Amino acid sequence: MSVKYSVVMRKNPSKISEPGKYYALAQAYGEMDFDAICTDVDSRCTVTKADVSAVIESVLVSMKAGLANGQVVRLGNFGSFQVGVNGKGAESEKEYTSSLIKGTRIAFRPGKLLTNMQKTLSYTQVAKLPVKTSAVVPGA
Repeated sequence: MSVKYSVVMRKNPSKISEPGKYYALAQAYGEMDFDAICTDVDSRCTVTKADVSAVIESVLVSMKAGLANGQVVRLGNFGSFQVGVNGKGAESEKEYTSSLIKGTRIAFRPGKLLTNMQKTLSYTQVAKLPVKTSAVVPGA
């Protein structure tokens, strides 16, 4: 497995007058969508693509319910998911109310399967991807 990367210059925002340094930036090439995952799993086992799809969809429903109930959802060696909250602070514990919570995030912690995969990756430098620009429509 090879992770493709390009090299980009970045400035330190706290030391803007200093010259920038060059860093690797991972480049994604394509994507593997839900349908492709189901097809891939189907090709390596005895269940059908429809069965794979149904099981994954059911797992997602269970995950949603578990996370909404404040549970950590562990998927074996794949990893775990947990809801975290973002909000404003209060001067004291007594003054803190749920109205200060402004949003949530879902934290993912990779398990052994993914952390071990990371240890085996190789890296290939590629050209920088072109910067996307929005097309200007005349008269718009």
